[in-house]
Amino acid sequence: MNARWWLPLLVLVLAAPLWLHWWEPALFLAINQACASVPAVLWATLSLGGNAWGVLALTSPLLVLAPRLLWAWLCAAPVAVILVRIGKEWLMSPRPAGVIEHAQIRLVGEPMELASMPSGHTLTAFAVAGSIYFALDAQRRQRFMWLWLMAALVGLSRIALGAHWPGDVVVGACLGVWAAAIGHLLWRRIGPGVLAPKGWQMRLLAAVMALALYQMLDAPLDYDESRQAQHALAIVLVLVLLRFGRQQRKED
Repeated sequence: MNARWWLPLLVLVLAAPLWLHWWEPALFLAINQACASVPAVLWATLSLGGNAWGVLALTSPLLVLAPRLLWAWLCAAPVAVILVRIGKEWLMSPRPAGVIEHAQIRLVGEPMELASMPSGHTLTAFAVAGSIYFALDAQRRQRFMWLWLMAALVGLSRIALGAHWPGDVVVGACLGVWAAAIGHLLWRRIGPGVLAPKGWQMRLLAAVMALALYQMLDAPLDYDESRQAQHALAIVLVLVLLRFGRQQRKED
Protein backbone atom coordinates (compact mmCIF):
# COMPACT_ATOMS: atom_id res chain seq x y z
CA MET A 1 0.00 0.00 0.00
CA ASN A 2 1.23 3.51 -0.87
CA ALA A 3 2.69 5.47 2.04
CA ARG A 4 0.20 8.29 1.51
CA TRP A 5 -2.49 5.92 2.83
CA TRP A 6 -0.82 4.03 5.68
CA LEU A 7 1.56 6.69 7.04
CA PRO A 8 -1.22 9.03 8.29
CA LEU A 9 -2.83 6.03 10.02
CA LEU A 10 0.47 5.16 11.70
CA VAL A 11 0.85 8.77 12.87
CA LEU A 12 -2.70 8.76 14.23
CA VAL A 13 -2.01 5.60 16.23
CA LEU A 14 1.30 6.86 17.60
CA ALA A 15 -0.26 10.23 18.43
CA ALA A 16 -3.15 8.72 20.39
CA PRO A 17 -1.98 10.31 23.69
CA LEU A 18 -2.36 13.70 21.98
CA TRP A 19 -5.87 13.40 20.58
CA LEU A 20 -7.00 11.55 23.70
CA HIS A 21 -5.78 14.60 25.65
CA TRP A 22 -3.71 12.56 28.10
CA TRP A 23 -1.15 15.37 28.37
CA GLU A 24 -3.51 18.32 28.26
CA PRO A 25 -3.70 21.13 29.14
CA ALA A 26 0.00 21.07 30.10
CA LEU A 27 1.28 20.31 26.58
CA PHE A 28 -0.90 22.96 24.96
CA LEU A 29 0.21 25.57 27.49
CA ALA A 30 3.88 24.68 27.03
CA ILE A 31 3.71 25.09 23.24
CA ASN A 32 1.45 28.13 23.37
CA GLN A 33 3.71 29.95 25.82
CA ALA A 34 6.90 28.93 23.99
CA CYS A 35 5.50 30.49 20.82
CA ALA A 36 4.55 33.70 22.65
CA SER A 37 8.02 35.14 22.03
CA VAL A 38 7.20 35.28 18.31
CA PRO A 39 5.03 38.26 17.26
CA ALA A 40 1.35 37.43 16.81
CA VAL A 41 1.42 38.93 13.32
CA LEU A 42 3.70 36.11 12.12
CA TRP A 43 1.44 33.39 13.48
CA ALA A 44 -1.65 35.12 12.07
CA THR A 45 0.06 35.36 8.68
CA LEU A 46 0.98 31.67 8.74
CA SER A 47 -2.59 30.83 9.70
CA LEU A 48 -3.76 32.34 6.40
CA GLY A 49 -2.27 29.23 4.79
CA GLY A 50 -5.16 27.25 6.24
CA ASN A 51 -7.93 29.68 5.35
CA ALA A 52 -9.71 28.81 2.09
CA TRP A 53 -9.51 32.36 0.71
CA GLY A 54 -5.94 32.68 1.89
CA VAL A 55 -4.97 29.47 0.12
CA LEU A 56 -6.62 30.66 -3.10
CA ALA A 57 -4.56 33.83 -2.94
CA LEU A 58 -1.33 32.02 -2.05
CA THR A 59 -1.68 29.55 -4.89
CA SER A 60 -3.09 32.04 -7.42
CA PRO A 61 0.19 32.21 -9.44
CA LEU A 62 -0.46 28.60 -10.44
CA LEU A 63 -3.41 29.86 -12.50
CA VAL A 64 -0.95 31.13 -15.11
CA LEU A 65 2.20 29.15 -14.30
CA ALA A 66 0.99 25.59 -13.62
CA PRO A 67 -2.81 25.21 -13.72
CA ARG A 68 -2.60 21.43 -13.33
CA LEU A 69 -1.13 21.93 -9.84
CA LEU A 70 -3.90 24.38 -8.96
CA TRP A 71 -6.50 21.82 -9.99
CA ALA A 72 -4.69 19.20 -7.90
CA TRP A 73 -5.61 20.86 -4.61
CA LEU A 74 -9.02 22.00 -5.86
CA CYS A 75 -9.89 18.32 -6.38
CA ALA A 76 -9.03 17.65 -2.74
CA ALA A 77 -10.93 20.67 -1.41
CA PRO A 78 -14.42 19.06 -1.30
CA VAL A 79 -13.01 16.05 0.54
CA ALA A 80 -11.29 18.33 3.05
CA VAL A 81 -14.50 20.28 3.66
CA ILE A 82 -16.48 17.09 4.29
CA LEU A 83 -13.89 15.74 6.74
CA VAL A 84 -13.78 19.02 8.67
CA ARG A 85 -17.57 19.33 8.88
CA ILE A 86 -18.06 15.72 9.98
CA GLY A 87 -15.38 15.95 12.65
CA LYS A 88 -16.45 19.28 14.11
CA GLU A 89 -20.21 18.65 14.10
CA TRP A 90 -19.96 15.09 15.35
CA LEU A 91 -17.46 15.66 18.15
CA MET A 92 -18.16 19.31 19.14
CA SER A 93 -15.12 19.07 21.43
CA PRO A 94 -14.13 22.13 23.51
CA ARG A 95 -11.26 24.35 22.42
CA PRO A 96 -8.52 25.46 24.82
CA ALA A 97 -10.32 28.75 25.50
CA GLY A 98 -13.35 26.77 26.63
CA VAL A 99 -11.34 24.83 29.21
CA ILE A 100 -8.45 27.01 30.40
CA GLU A 101 -8.59 30.44 32.00
CA HIS A 102 -7.94 32.99 29.27
CA ALA A 103 -5.32 34.73 31.38
CA GLN A 104 -3.11 31.61 31.11
CA ILE A 105 -3.22 31.51 27.30
CA ARG A 106 -1.64 33.60 24.59
CA LEU A 107 -5.00 34.13 22.89
CA VAL A 108 -5.18 36.11 19.64
CA GLY A 109 -8.51 37.23 18.20
CA GLU A 110 -11.98 36.40 19.44
CA PRO A 111 -12.02 33.43 21.86
CA MET A 112 -13.48 30.28 20.28
CA GLU A 113 -14.69 27.63 22.71
CA LEU A 114 -16.26 24.80 20.67
CA ALA A 115 -15.75 22.67 17.52
CA SER A 116 -12.08 22.00 18.17
CA MET A 117 -11.41 18.59 16.59
CA PRO A 118 -9.99 18.51 13.95
CA SER A 119 -8.13 21.73 13.16
CA GLY A 120 -9.70 22.88 9.89
CA HIS A 121 -6.83 25.21 9.05
CA THR A 122 -4.30 22.40 9.52
CA LEU A 123 -6.39 19.95 7.51
CA THR A 124 -6.67 22.46 4.67
CA ALA A 125 -2.94 23.26 4.71
CA PHE A 126 -1.94 19.57 4.55
CA ALA A 127 -4.56 18.84 1.88
CA VAL A 128 -3.14 21.61 -0.31
CA ALA A 129 0.50 20.71 0.35
CA GLY A 130 -0.15 17.01 -0.20
CA SER A 131 -2.17 17.53 -3.37
CA ILE A 132 0.52 19.63 -5.00
CA TYR A 133 3.27 17.27 -3.81
CA PHE A 134 1.51 14.15 -5.13
CA ALA A 135 0.82 15.87 -8.48
CA LEU A 136 4.52 16.53 -9.07
CA ASP A 137 6.67 14.11 -11.01
CA ALA A 138 8.42 11.70 -8.64
CA GLN A 139 11.89 13.02 -9.53
CA ARG A 140 10.87 16.59 -8.63
CA ARG A 141 9.22 15.91 -5.29
CA GLN A 142 12.41 16.07 -3.25
CA ARG A 143 12.76 19.77 -4.04
CA PHE A 144 9.28 20.49 -2.74
CA MET A 145 9.52 18.93 0.72
CA TRP A 146 9.18 22.49 2.05
CA LEU A 147 5.47 22.22 1.29
CA TRP A 148 5.12 19.88 4.26
CA LEU A 149 7.10 22.24 6.47
CA MET A 150 4.81 25.13 5.58
CA ALA A 151 1.75 23.02 6.35
CA ALA A 152 3.27 22.05 9.70
CA LEU A 153 3.87 25.72 10.51
CA VAL A 154 0.22 26.46 9.79
CA GLY A 155 -0.67 23.75 12.30
CA LEU A 156 1.74 25.17 14.87
CA SER A 157 0.21 28.62 14.36
CA ARG A 158 -3.16 27.28 15.49
CA ILE A 159 -1.66 26.33 18.86
CA ALA A 160 0.36 29.55 19.08
CA LEU A 161 -2.78 31.61 18.50
CA GLY A 162 -4.65 29.72 21.21
CA ALA A 163 -7.20 28.19 18.83
CA HIS A 164 -6.46 24.44 18.98
CA TRP A 165 -5.04 21.61 21.06
CA PRO A 166 -1.97 19.74 19.72
CA GLY A 167 -4.18 16.70 19.15
CA ASP A 168 -6.51 18.73 16.89
CA VAL A 169 -3.50 19.69 14.78
CA VAL A 170 -2.17 16.13 14.46
CA VAL A 171 -5.58 14.75 13.47
CA GLY A 172 -6.08 17.63 11.03
CA ALA A 173 -2.72 16.90 9.42
CA CYS A 174 -3.46 13.20 8.97
CA LEU A 175 -6.94 13.83 7.57
CA GLY A 176 -5.45 16.48 5.27
CA VAL A 177 -3.03 13.95 3.77
CA TRP A 178 -5.93 11.53 3.19
CA ALA A 179 -7.95 14.32 1.57
CA ALA A 180 -4.97 14.99 -0.72
CA ALA A 181 -4.69 11.29 -1.58
CA ILE A 182 -8.39 11.01 -2.45
CA GLY A 183 -8.26 14.27 -4.39
CA HIS A 184 -5.26 12.93 -6.31
CA LEU A 185 -7.38 10.04 -7.57
CA LEU A 186 -9.96 12.54 -8.86
CA TRP A 187 -7.27 14.80 -10.32
CA ARG A 188 -5.81 11.96 -12.40
CA ARG A 189 -9.14 11.73 -14.22
CA ILE A 190 -9.18 15.38 -15.30
CA GLY A 191 -9.21 15.71 -19.08
CA PRO A 192 -7.01 18.15 -21.02
CA GLY A 193 -10.01 20.34 -21.80
CA VAL A 194 -10.20 21.49 -18.19
CA LEU A 195 -6.70 23.00 -18.47
CA ALA A 196 -7.39 24.83 -21.74
CA PRO A 197 -6.55 28.54 -21.15
CA LYS A 198 -9.77 29.70 -22.84
CA GLY A 199 -11.96 26.97 -21.41
CA TRP A 200 -14.88 27.98 -19.19
CA GLN A 201 -13.30 26.09 -16.28
CA MET A 202 -10.20 28.27 -16.26
CA ARG A 203 -12.25 31.41 -16.67
CA LEU A 204 -14.42 30.35 -13.77
CA LEU A 205 -11.27 29.91 -11.69
CA ALA A 206 -10.20 33.42 -12.64
CA ALA A 207 -13.58 34.70 -11.45
CA VAL A 208 -13.09 32.89 -8.15
CA MET A 209 -9.65 34.50 -7.85
CA ALA A 210 -11.31 37.90 -8.37
CA LEU A 211 -13.65 37.06 -5.49
CA ALA A 212 -10.61 36.12 -3.41
CA LEU A 213 -9.18 39.56 -4.20
CA TYR A 214 -12.31 41.15 -2.78
CA GLN A 215 -11.99 39.01 0.34
CA MET A 216 -8.36 40.08 0.79
CA LEU A 217 -9.35 43.75 0.73
CA ASP A 218 -12.70 43.58 2.50
CA ALA A 219 -11.92 42.62 6.12
CA PRO A 220 -9.48 40.51 8.15
CA LEU A 221 -10.18 36.86 7.35
CA ASP A 222 -9.30 35.41 10.74
CA TYR A 223 -7.27 37.97 12.67
CA ASP A 224 -6.68 41.72 12.56
CA GLU A 225 -2.96 40.91 12.65
CA SER A 226 -3.16 39.30 9.19
CA ARG A 227 -4.38 42.46 7.45
CA GLN A 228 -0.99 43.47 6.00
CA ALA A 229 -0.42 39.97 4.66
CA GLN A 230 -3.84 40.09 3.02
CA HIS A 231 -2.95 43.34 1.27
CA ALA A 232 0.27 41.77 -0.01
CA LEU A 233 -1.70 38.80 -1.32
CA ALA A 234 -4.15 41.20 -2.95
CA ILE A 235 -1.26 42.63 -4.98
CA VAL A 236 -0.28 39.11 -6.03
CA LEU A 237 -3.88 38.42 -7.11
CA VAL A 238 -4.04 41.61 -9.17
CA LEU A 239 -0.82 40.69 -10.99
CA VAL A 240 -2.06 37.15 -11.63
CA LEU A 241 -5.41 38.33 -12.98
CA LEU A 242 -3.69 40.86 -15.25
CA ARG A 243 -1.39 38.13 -16.57
CA PHE A 244 -4.38 35.83 -17.10
CA GLY A 245 -6.17 38.59 -19.00
CA ARG A 246 -3.15 39.05 -21.28
CA GLN A 247 -3.09 35.31 -21.93
CA GLN A 248 -6.72 35.43 -22.96
CA ARG A 249 -6.10 38.28 -25.41
CA LYS A 250 -3.12 36.46 -26.94
CA GLU A 251 -5.28 33.42 -27.54
CA ASP A 252 -7.73 35.63 -29.42
